[in-house]
Order: sequence, then structure tokens, then C-alpha cells
Amino acid sequence: MGERYERVSDVLQVLSHPVRLQIADELRGGEACVCHIQSVVGRSQPYVSQQLSKLREADLVTDRREGLFVYYGLDDPAVERVLEAMLGPLEERGRVAACACPRCEAVSRPTRDVVRREAHAIRGEVT
Repeated sequence: MGERYERVSDVLQVLSHPVRLQIADELRGGEACVCHIQSVVGRSQPYVSQQLSKLREADLVTDRREGLFVYYGLDDPAVERVLEAMLGPLEERGRVAACACPRCEAVSRPTRDVVRREAHAIRGEVT
């Protein structure tokens, strides 16, 4: 069998696991740290790390360290296209309530600012 078919078969096999598929889908929205992915999939950190390791071994994700956080991202645009074909367009994702990573904090900051402005407006205060 040709190398091309072997590679596609390997990718599909790795993505056939529901949690790895969910992780890959989450990474379509951009890089995410382990704690963020853990919150999204509702699994323990060791379990998520094990699944990320399998995705990394298959060259589907890359990782980079920034301070205490390790961020993962999809490494293959073809995988993004397969996910879009199978799962549909990427849905808007907001802050994950159980996650305090910088990505979620960046999403929640504007929300807090809007809430603060609305509270001031209700009280008739100028901001």
C-alpha cells in the first residue's frame, strides 16, 4: 500500500477516538493549554495529556511552552478541513467556566467590562 494511504489511515485511526476528536475540534479554534482542554472535555489532566501525546505522535498537533502553560495547536491544515467536512463549520467558543488560563481570561475581560459599563449605566454613572 502507498505511503499516502498509510498516512491517511493512521490519521483517521488516531481521530477515531471520541476524546481525541473532541480535542482536535477544540483546537480548530486556535491554541489551547492543557487546563483549557481538560475543562472542555471534562477529563483528568493525566488522561488529557495521554490523548494529546497520541495526537502529537501522529504529528497532528504541536506544542509550545509559555511560562507555566503548555499550548497545543493543530499542525495539519488537512486535518482542519477533514474536521470541518465531518463536524461542520467551527462554532463560536467563549470562555470555559472551569478554566483560568490566559485564553479564557482574555475572553472574560471584555465581558466583565461590558457588565461593569451596564452596571454604571443602570446607576446613571458616567464611565
